[in-house]
Amino acid sequence: MHSQIKLGDIEVDVVFKDIKNVHLSVYPLNGHVRISAPERMNIDNIRVFALDKMPWIRSQQKKLREQARETPRAYVDGESHYVWGQRYLLKIEEENASPRIAIQAGTLFLQVRPGSDSNKRHDLLEQWYREHLKQEASSLIDKWEPILGVKVDRVFVQRMKTKWGSCSHKTHIRLNTELVKKPRECLEYIVVHEMVHLLEPTHKDRFISLMNSFIHAELARQKR
Repeated sequence: MHSQIKLGDIEVDVVFKDIKNVHLSVYPLNGHVRISAPERMNIDNIRVFALDKMPWIRSQQKKLREQARETPRAYVDGESHYVWGQRYLLKIEEENASPRIAIQAGTLFLQVRPGSDSNKRHDLLEQWYREHLKQEASSLIDKWEPILGVKVDRVFVQRMKTKWGSCSHKTHIRLNTELVKKPRECLEYIVVHEMVHLLEPTHKDRFISLMNSFIHAELARQKR
């Protein structure tokens, strides 16, 4: 059974399940709040529980909002760039050698040929982002295929203006390149979301129920 409570400007989805303890989650990427509660738990008690956790909820939502804001980049020394939710300072190194990108001790090293402009640096970093995102997404798909009982034939990585991901009934998944800048759990949530659409194409109750059951089962498994 599903319900919803409103705490000021925050809406909380409540899912009643055959569990013993209350579970609180703040989901990427927009800070959506969800509580899984035992079936016989009173909604007023759930409200009190959520109110007690409000400082933590707002803290998590603030982190997600800060990660979402990004000013235009000039690709110069000292600039902030994000990889899997972590902030790195860009260090440009000019060498007469093939371009190279590496991460070390809070620094993102971008080796380029002398005279490279911001467009070239942008293109190099974007390609590196796409490769890392596709590699990580492929690993997650391999993990979740046997859990969900579905098969993904291809995964595409591209710039998307209004979506984090999409899927087709031909078992193809598309992911927004920007996901490589978010924490890995954000990518996993989006990958599972799109894969569940292979079981249920809409966002109706069956889809919500499937997402809840699979995500919470995996979280419980990870805690063991």
